[in-house]
Amino acid sequence: MGVNNKKRFLKIFLKTTALLLLAVTGFCVSVYAGLWGKLPDVNDLKELKQAQASLVLDENDELIGKYFVFDRQSVKYKELPQNLIDALIATEDVRFYEHSGVDMRSLGRVFFKTILLSDESSGGGSTITTQLVKNLYGRKNHGVFSMPVNKVKEAITARRIERIFPKEDIITLYFNTVPFSDNTFGIESASQKFFDCSTSELSLSQAATLVGTLKASHSYNPRLYPERSQFRRDVVLQQMVKYNFITEDEANKVKGEKLELAYQYFDSNEGLAPYFREQVRREAGVLVSKIKKEDGSVYDLYKDGLRIYTTLNARMQEYAEDSMEEHMAKLQQQFEQAYGKRKPWKNKQIVSEAVSKLPEYQRLKQKGLKQDAIYDSLSIKKKMKVFDWKKEDELRDMSTLDSISHYLKLLNTGFVALDPHSGAVKAYVGGIDFQSYKYDHVFQSKRQVGSTFKPFVYTAALENGMEPCTYFSLKAITYEGEEDWTPENASKNEDEDITVKYALKKALSNSINTIAVKVMDETGVEAVISQARKMGIETDLPQVPSLALGTAEMSLMELASAYTGFVNKGVSVKPYLIERVEDREGNILWEYKPKIESMEPAYSDQTRESILEMLKATVNEGTAIRIRNRYGLKNDMAGKTGTTQNNKDGWFVAVTPDLVMASWVGNDDHRIGFSNTAIGQGANSALPTVALFLKRINADTDFQSISNARFDRPSDEVIAALDCEPLREETFFERIFDKEVSKKKFGEKKKKGIFSFLKKKNKEEEEKEN
Repeated sequence: MGVNNKKRFLKIFLKTTALLLLAVTGFCVSVYAGLWGKLPDVNDLKELKQAQASLVLDENDELIGKYFVFDRQSVKYKELPQNLIDALIATEDVRFYEHSGVDMRSLGRVFFKTILLSDESSGGGSTITTQLVKNLYGRKNHGVFSMPVNKVKEAITARRIERIFPKEDIITLYFNTVPFSDNTFGIESASQKFFDCSTSELSLSQAATLVGTLKASHSYNPRLYPERSQFRRDVVLQQMVKYNFITEDEANKVKGEKLELAYQYFDSNEGLAPYFREQVRREAGVLVSKIKKEDGSVYDLYKDGLRIYTTLNARMQEYAEDSMEEHMAKLQQQFEQAYGKRKPWKNKQIVSEAVSKLPEYQRLKQKGLKQDAIYDSLSIKKKMKVFDWKKEDELRDMSTLDSISHYLKLLNTGFVALDPHSGAVKAYVGGIDFQSYKYDHVFQSKRQVGSTFKPFVYTAALENGMEPCTYFSLKAITYEGEEDWTPENASKNEDEDITVKYALKKALSNSINTIAVKVMDETGVEAVISQARKMGIETDLPQVPSLALGTAEMSLMELASAYTGFVNKGVSVKPYLIERVEDREGNILWEYKPKIESMEPAYSDQTRESILEMLKATVNEGTAIRIRNRYGLKNDMAGKTGTTQNNKDGWFVAVTPDLVMASWVGNDDHRIGFSNTAIGQGANSALPTVALFLKRINADTDFQSISNARFDRPSDEVIAALDCEPLREETFFERIFDKEVSKKKFGEKKKKGIFSFLKKKNKEEEEKEN
């Protein structure tokens, strides 16, 4: 090549290089000037705040759930273990402490090796700081210029961050914003989700595993690909050895350990207490929407990193869910076997009505398809996952019609445990499976409460002057009205034994229907309704004789709340789920303030003690006796079973000195009940969940104060008032002069016969003698 040609080539090269540099400089200036979108300035960077998950905590500050757009919660630098920091630097940015946001040496390596020599093993040129910028602001689409524009933006912003924040703050910001596997953002969320521990508790193996996922969060997801994730962990460990953060021996020791996860679900359908968390979400959302920030905006439950401290005890909740599952799996089997071939969930009318409510049915109908064509379409089998008690994970071949019948046959349930002195909810099971049944059977569902209403009737009777040793016969009476109604007892033997009279304690503990109606008739239905209102019942109560047998519908929570007064000095407490709400800095935004002290008792202490003694008898010798003889529970306990007409609903409420528990079981379709009383009665359908729960509580030494709690001894006056024979035969005079009419108008007071006169005279003479 001649001298002139060399000069000409050099001249062209210099001009080209100059133009290229000018173009690159101009491009960088255009990015800096904001022509490709505004860059965050110093003030923006100083106010760095990312959307954070709001945390749901139990009474012991144990994390039980989150509400989030991005699953993120923050930690401080001092909470980051050194092994975690070292793993990040060794893997992602070994010269982190040497550069100012942009590692020029790495960029040079990328340019020459990756671009010019096509050596992909040379790695990328990004730093922890530039990755932080990407985490904070994401990347925008600028067409063919997307990569250079975003890279320059990240470099400029990284330099600004390095001038504002010390290296420790950058590391902290990075770990609080970096995305991990399973839509998890930030190291604390990842630690909790994959290893059920806080960041500060991460082992070397766990730290290396999480840092290893940053290269490709899906490909190295330890839940989905444990072997691949373990291999990546070992690569991180080797990088730490290479840069002298750990020794070869330390690395080899960890490499010999199998990767162990303790995966925690924090989505709305999974994990502990999903129904409780959903109710808390509703209530907390309303609370925070009324609280203003300094700038006048309201708090966002999904973005502002609030801490919601609840009343729930996580261990009690585990016991409640385990007890429910243990019982309901067996009961479901009993339920299905008892029907044999007469399965109501296969009934054409019931199934067709359920099908007609399906969105898919409505869609096909709007397309003009006829009934037969719609059913043909819904009969096509496909792979689907359905809930059942076998807990099988594999998909099944089922049609939409098959799945309708499957879910129609499943019994559902609700369970709640309350502190009767404060109203704090300690355990809460809203149904058998939240993913399949969003309907909450603690707060939302209202069903007839059956015989669990009878204590309200007896409480009203005592408050209105009836003596505990008042006797009533079993004989049925037909009450006249729009339709004549004759209450019947559950046992035919009781109906036949009409010459025997029962004292109130015996009548309530054995849940005698005919006597409950007579007690209410004698007391007055208005007085019973008024008494129930004082005990916290807000549900509409019909003024009919069948009210005594629990034909009113109410929620499980409302019923449980009404029973708390029996061990809380006559005051029925209002249940609550949230203790307080704090912002991300720990400032209290809202706090629950109970008003128990200012509430008036709903009844006298003498009435309270008397009813409690009657409910103790229900457990010790009445309809709930199986809690003693079958489950062997020795706790001080009172309670009441309930079964509704045609065995549609089973109920049980248990009262201990420091815990009130209520359970309901039934089918969500009111047309499908239990086939017989033996299975459907509250003692068989609802009581076992409470019994199994208490057995678990008794076995846990941390709950000894609850297990060993004892009722106060009733007063001498109450003991004396209840000191009478539970049963007695009708006297000669009663049979002649005081026969109960077989038919009467409800609410019409019975005329006093000669026996009533003699009884009054005898009582006056006894009082004179005393």
